[in-house]
Amino acid sequence: MIKSELIARLVEANPHLYQRDVERIVNTIFEEITTALADGNRVELRGFGAFSVKHRPSRVGRNPRTGETVNVPEKHVPYFKTGKDLRERLNGK
Repeated sequence: MIKSELIARLVEANPHLYQRDVERIVNTIFEEITTALADGNRVELRGFGAFSVKHRPSRVGRNPRTGETVNVPEKHVPYFKTGKDLRERLNGK
């Protein structure tokens, strides 16, 4: 599902809301999650999961074509851990 499909489903489920309002709500939620992660915070949505940021230290990698060693700089990457309710729902419990 892409963001526009999510918005369309929410509009169908809530006919009393305008599409532009639903779109603004969805964009605001995503923006707040992004801002919190950029600030180094953790975002937890109970029953769904938790978003956090993991630190990956620098390392020496290899170019697969040439075999040449390449220094890969350190970076921060987003990480998502599913919540218990979501995991149980996916596994049919």
